[in-house]
Amino acid sequence: MSLALSELDLYLFNEGKLKEGFKQFGSHLIKDDLNQVIGVRFTVYAPHAKIVSVVGDFNQWDSRSHVMEKVDPVGIFRLSIEGIGEWTRYKYCIVTSYGQTIFKADPYAYFSDNRPETSSKVYDIDGYVWRDNDYILSRKQKNPFESEMSIYEVHLGSWMTKPDGSFHKYNELVDYLIPYVKAHGFSHIELMPIVEHPLDESWGYQGTGYYSATSRYGVPKDLMYLIDRCHQEQIGVILDWVPGHICKDAHGLYMFDGEPLYEYSDFNIRENVVWGTVNLDLGKGVTKSFLISNAIFWMDYFHVDGFRIDAVSNILYYLGNSSVGTNEGAIEFLKNLSYAIKERDHSVLLFAEDSTTYPNLTTPVQDGGIGFDFKWNMGWMNDTLKYFEKDPIYRKFHHDLITFGMVYTYSERFILPLSHDEVVHGKNALVAKMPGDYWQKFANYRVLLGLQFTHPGKKLLFMGGEFAQMHEWKDKEELDWFLLEYPLHERSNRYVRDLIHVYQYHKPFYEMDHHPEGFRWIDQTNREQSIFVFARYAKNKNDFCIVILNMTPLAYDKYRVGVPEKGFYEEILNSDKDIYGGSNIFNGLPVESVEESMHDFPQSIEVKVAPLSITIFQYMREDNLFSGE
Repeated sequence: MSLALSELDLYLFNEGKLKEGFKQFGSHLIKDDLNQVIGVRFTVYAPHAKIVSVVGDFNQWDSRSHVMEKVDPVGIFRLSIEGIGEWTRYKYCIVTSYGQTIFKADPYAYFSDNRPETSSKVYDIDGYVWRDNDYILSRKQKNPFESEMSIYEVHLGSWMTKPDGSFHKYNELVDYLIPYVKAHGFSHIELMPIVEHPLDESWGYQGTGYYSATSRYGVPKDLMYLIDRCHQEQIGVILDWVPGHICKDAHGLYMFDGEPLYEYSDFNIRENVVWGTVNLDLGKGVTKSFLISNAIFWMDYFHVDGFRIDAVSNILYYLGNSSVGTNEGAIEFLKNLSYAIKERDHSVLLFAEDSTTYPNLTTPVQDGGIGFDFKWNMGWMNDTLKYFEKDPIYRKFHHDLITFGMVYTYSERFILPLSHDEVVHGKNALVAKMPGDYWQKFANYRVLLGLQFTHPGKKLLFMGGEFAQMHEWKDKEELDWFLLEYPLHERSNRYVRDLIHVYQYHKPFYEMDHHPEGFRWIDQTNREQSIFVFARYAKNKNDFCIVILNMTPLAYDKYRVGVPEKGFYEEILNSDKDIYGGSNIFNGLPVESVEESMHDFPQSIEVKVAPLSITIFQYMREDNLFSGE
């Protein structure tokens, strides 16, 4: 049930510090002493409105029937209507200060009518019984920076569809999506925006119902069930969240009471011409309260594990342009958001999708930073894809595109993303970006993903990338699942599964991601052969792996590599094995090091290096080789 706003609540609301606005605003069921629904209470903020009324099917959308009362000077309107209940369709009819009549969906609505309809719906958000207590407890006890994290980015509408092309519901996807994600070893699913949005083609990035899980895929409790089941299988769920800008659809937040309310008043910084959206004024108190309450809402009611914040550059700088100026109000919002989330639950994570070099993004607020936990490493992504798109004969001239990332990799805590943005709008699918003939394209693809999963930083892969989908992502169709019937795609999928499990079960690839001691170049200067060799370390310095990347189609039967310790080195993954679609040049038994100096090490090993391949060796101390340790 909604609560009346106290004087303190009103103060916090205007200051941007109200953290549970969803309890006061929106539509809430009124129940009697027997817990029976007797009506609905509506509360809306519209300070510039002359008149506000509630309209819906129950009054034939007549704005004269249920006029709301202005209950305080700041512009909050309220009305209780008896005889209506859950699923009631409604909007607010607002007469603006200049006499225009507009109809708006409820900004705090828990549910919305299915597109193309734009009404809000009364929904009972309470009552779901969660069964993820063990998971939440383990999440709170985990150090995410020293844990493995492999994120599967999913667009629910096109991951899998029904035979007639229609969407699966949230609860229907449970039996398909969760086993698939678990079998591959992904630790998290990242859902592209699932707030209510009018246009399918916006993918949710232009929302109208921030508190409303989109009705395309069912009702909110179906989504709760999906997340609950994910948690029961130890899979985290991250929401793609867009606090920076909104769409301009007439029923949405845009000019909500006829004047700029949540957005900027200044046209020059409000209008986001490139995206056709308007920028929210994140320095405005009511906007802060709306959005911070929204994050808390998704945490409290949906148990989400984190938020990936879209287009952070557009938040840090006016219009995303550093030359226009730093947006101090928006930066303060990000800090307040981080503080509010961490105060509520320190284990809920914040991810920044940011292409700028703005400093200390992943430094805690109390230490002078912005308060994100992770930042997408857009520089690594751009440089790496640029390198892999080169013909191998020219890669020696672009060697630094691979090595440069290590210069700044410890400046922030990074996610290495191969996201949906890289496989749309003519950019080609990952495997299609690769040069060479059919075989070489797949070999390059395997090396690309191998580099991603062995390089310092957590991992993100967009759906379809795990089985080498050949075509760009088609947001109106499901993934090309039929490709798994073809050997090379099935083998590519097997490779990705094995790669993720190698990553998952070997601490050197994640435990020291954000510490320089966790990485060491062995050979980063071999431009002529385009070969890279490095070591990854766990906290235990005797627990390390050697990675060899060969970026050309030339194979080497005897290739000497310096190693840090005396002992045996066992090949635990080779992308060139025939089970992955390769030419099957691999190292069988563990290789013993010898006292022959190489790469500034007194010990070295001689190994086979396959064409266009990644090879991973695990160090085994000589006295542990046959002990099972």
